[in-house]
Amino acid sequence: MPSDDAIGRSRPDAMRLTFRRARRGDVAAVVALLADDVLGASRELPGHEGMEVYLRAFDEIAADSNQYLCVATSNGEVVGTLQLTFIPGLSRSGATRGQIESVRVSGAHRGKGIGEALFAWAIDQCRERGCTVVQLTSDRQRDDAQRFYERLGFEPSHIGYKLKI
Repeated sequence: MPSDDAIGRSRPDAMRLTFRRARRGDVAAVVALLADDVLGASRELPGHEGMEVYLRAFDEIAADSNQYLCVATSNGEVVGTLQLTFIPGLSRSGATRGQIESVRVSGAHRGKGIGEALFAWAIDQCRERGCTVVQLTSDRQRDDAQRFYERLGFEPSHIGYKLKI
């Protein structure tokens, strides 16, 4: 299981990043990151009224040993986030998969290598946990994100489906 302790990495532009497990007090900042794009703006509820649903969800995530909600911080500010899920399975000879979701970097900090550093951290955690594959999904409308994932070595190998219920 990934450590709860902070992991620091220095960036070439002198930005020092720390990766750690999100705390309840980080939820508002994480929700703000989720809402800070075209798709998230229409489906997230940033603001005090909607926070209770996010806090309930956070409590579920925090209680599940196969979930790790990560925040990247710089100088105490949350500048990025992702959720890492470990999925044990029978396929692939009983393989565990690492699922990366809800990746966001603050608009004010994009282009500084934070996303790449988040992925390097997450992939390292998957290796430590014994995962044999790391996977993610991306909305078809996120062309820039898809180019980014492919640059990191991810392959668009499957077609994903969703059913809203």
